[in-house]
Amino acid sequence: MGRHEWSAGIRRRWRLTALLGVSAAVLALVVTLLGTPPGGGAGTAGTSRDGGGAHGTPAAPRGRPEPAVGWGFTHTQYSADQGSATATGRVAGRLAKDRGLPQVQALMGWGADNPEPVKGHYDFGAMDRRVGFIRESGGTPVITLCCAPDWMKGGRPGGTDWSRAALETAPTPDHYQDFADLAATVARRYPGVRHFIVWNEFKGFWNDAEHRWDYEGYTRMYNLVHRALKKVDEDIMVGGPYLVMDSLDPRAENASAGFRGPWGAMDQRVLDAFRYWNTHRTGADFVVVDGSSYTNDGDPLPDEFAATDKLTAVSEWVRRQTHDLPLWWAEYYVEPAGADGGRTGWSEDHRRAVHATGMIAMARGGADSGFYWNPEDEKGAGCPGCLWTPTGGAGGGRELPMYGLVAGFHRAFPPGTRFETVSVAPDDVPNVRVLASARTVLVVNTLNRPISARVDGRRFGMRAYEVRWLTR
Repeated sequence: MGRHEWSAGIRRRWRLTALLGVSAAVLALVVTLLGTPPGGGAGTAGTSRDGGGAHGTPAAPRGRPEPAVGWGFTHTQYSADQGSATATGRVAGRLAKDRGLPQVQALMGWGADNPEPVKGHYDFGAMDRRVGFIRESGGTPVITLCCAPDWMKGGRPGGTDWSRAALETAPTPDHYQDFADLAATVARRYPGVRHFIVWNEFKGFWNDAEHRWDYEGYTRMYNLVHRALKKVDEDIMVGGPYLVMDSLDPRAENASAGFRGPWGAMDQRVLDAFRYWNTHRTGADFVVVDGSSYTNDGDPLPDEFAATDKLTAVSEWVRRQTHDLPLWWAEYYVEPAGADGGRTGWSEDHRRAVHATGMIAMARGGADSGFYWNPEDEKGAGCPGCLWTPTGGAGGGRELPMYGLVAGFHRAFPPGTRFETVSVAPDDVPNVRVLASARTVLVVNTLNRPISARVDGRRFGMRAYEVRWLTR
């Protein structure tokens, strides 16, 4: 398949704008930094040496945190921390009602600036704003420790190259400890953040010579970061490896011979990388993966609903490998991109039904936590799959259907939920997906037509692609 990066991720083109989008203020800072020679405090305008000073007045942590946090979302380039005060307040208020909904923010990129443009000089302005929003809206904060300042990866001190290639470059081995030190600084700055994910999708850790992942390099960096964070506070929860669990056409060159199903075959190189990390890690409080239900060719096999069985199979496999460490899906995708890289081909009802089916599949496989990607567009009335409308104007920040699904799943099926088997009429079994606890039943109609379903002893009608919550 060639080098993994973008060729392996049709879905990644969908989020390219979120990855590369930089505000005018950030662009201005970049121009300033690039125009200043390194050394002697060069490129340090707007930075501080006091990076480890606690931001704001975070609440003191209460006891040891749980390694699983539940179901939430990841902030991307445009989110509700900026915009009209009325609109951002509307989102914050909605989130506050779902107190504890996990919210993830990356260290650099996806709305956060370069945190350390020059060694020992920090710029946490954007990060402070994001973490502050999560805190104020009552969310459970999670930080993904990616990506790295330019000087850690062969770039110019004081400069920030926001191109895709630069942002996806990993620190060089001689800077792994510098990245671990930065992670520790971040932990001291945000003592209320108790959960950290180390890196993102093995970005920059591809071994061109051997045509495989550089799992040795990633694991070395992971172990250094893990050690640094635990020195700050032994109770901090740390997890990895955040590998993309790619699946292929079963006939593909790197298709696994032993791990496959109707949904395709796993990429053997991914399995090898996971096993190496799992064997050589110094510790982990939870395990992190991401991936899509469809193959790298963008094919949901045998169809978009049945393809989600891959998420169950992968979840079960990972839990076996790690002897049941809490499992997080940092990202999960069930809707292949169109020819233009966007996702506009499905109706919102169709999208929501397949997504609910994917969440059910992950939970059935033993996943404790999962994070939805794509909370907001910068502007415009249309936003396929978004959680709320753009917050640029006073009328924005209004809840969209996907938010109700994510928040509802978090409330109904928190970590530790014991799932129960419920009765489904034989003629409904092929057409509905069901997940049930002692109190709640989630039912999804997978057909593009109305049905009359009998689930858990009740008969009721369902619209095409309806997602229905039942109280027991």
